[in-house]
Amino acid sequence: MGRRVALALGSGGARGYAHIGVINELRNRGYEIVGVAGSSMGALVGGLCAAGSLDEFTHWSRTLTQRAMLRLLDPSISAAGVFRAGKILDAVRDIVGDATIESLPIPFTAVTTDLIAGKSVWLQRGPLDEAIRASIAIPGVIAPHVIDGRMLADGGILDPLPIAPIAAVNADITIAVSVSGTEADVGDQLGSDVRPTRERLNRLLRSTSALLDKFSTIPEAPPGAAEAEIEAFELAEIEAAEQAESQFPKLGSFAVMMRSIDIAQAALARHQMAAYPPDLLIEVPRTACRSLDFHRAAEVIDLGHQLAARALDGLEERRSDSL
Repeated sequence: MGRRVALALGSGGARGYAHIGVINELRNRGYEIVGVAGSSMGALVGGLCAAGSLDEFTHWSRTLTQRAMLRLLDPSISAAGVFRAGKILDAVRDIVGDATIESLPIPFTAVTTDLIAGKSVWLQRGPLDEAIRASIAIPGVIAPHVIDGRMLADGGILDPLPIAPIAAVNADITIAVSVSGTEADVGDQLGSDVRPTRERLNRLLRSTSALLDKFSTIPEAPPGAAEAEIEAFELAEIEAAEQAESQFPKLGSFAVMMRSIDIAQAALARHQMAAYPPDLLIEVPRTACRSLDFHRAAEVIDLGHQLAARALDGLEERRSDSL
């Protein structure tokens, strides 16, 4: 069986950390990644993979706390999103330097959306950090990014699982990784006792989206407001952990918005796979974590490892039987 792989990495916020686990599992098995396309978090992980900088990012992301992530997102009430995310761009630039997409050792496409033209845009040239910043601009959450006179936002708006950009790659296997998959429990996906518990439901209340609701109600943030809200949120986590006795979590406005985006992207991804069916689909369930839980890198990366191992075992077994 050939070992050359083309990867399509989907959008889905913090669940995109699972892409790291998938890539590491492929490498551990001796597969060669010869092309990558990504939307949103998939563009971030895919771009770093293509640049050969994924290990450094992985180590950094595992150290992030919720507090540190909120500082990086750089809250702003006046921007065209709750977060400016300029500090994230600085962090990415520190890792990849001045790399351009056309100079990367692995061909890479960052998928974004032109908000004015209403079209999907494939970025295959130019500064890598700028392309990543544009692709991760979640609507209403992270401000759009202007490149070459185009106002660009999250690639997942129109292309949440970008298989088309890798259709022409000379690869033996095309693998699509969707991180807006089914509602199945993680334990059901893995066939183990790793399944959501009451604590996982409690996390729905403690997720970052609860803090975003507070920011969205402040007409003008005075100096130090972001710091004060972060401090208050840490105290609110303790209180929230003592609640959530009902079957369903309470959802604030941002949680509802992110949930709606997840559902829409999952439907779009199914249509894309019908047009460009991959050889292997790896699905990360939406219950793995919330879209804005960027402080949970370690567990989501490990989940990606496990899901990829199971999927690749099945693929290799099927291909072996066909010989």
